[in-house]
Amino acid sequence: MKEQEKAEIKRLSDLLDALNRKEPMLLESGDAEKLGALLKEKEALVKEIERLRDVRDQKLSKEAQKLQKLPFSRAITKKEQANMGALKKSVRGLVVVHPMTALGKEMGLEEMTGFAPKAF
Repeated sequence: MKEQEKAEIKRLSDLLDALNRKEPMLLESGDAEKLGALLKEKEALVKEIERLRDVRDQKLSKEAQKLQKLPFSRAITKKEQANMGALKKSVRGLVVVHPMTALGKEMGLEEMTGFAPKAF
């Protein structure tokens, strides 16, 4: 689902770029009817792109809220990062969030952080 939304946003953005490239040619030709249709189509694309981005942000927010509700969280040390597989096996329900991911940026993380139902 997430990839579909991303692909749809990209497709609509590409269409918008194509319309933006057509606009100067229509302005030069002076075809008001085609220009009006182009501007309406651009406006519709911009609205749809914004709507899809809002949907994506809401989903991220739900995921962030779910992680914030977990009772325990702390930064993951470099040593633990080196052996992430063993850490995840030893801590049931551990979710690790990297600060450079969309979720990490949204949550304002400074370092790799683990969220779990129990202390680890």
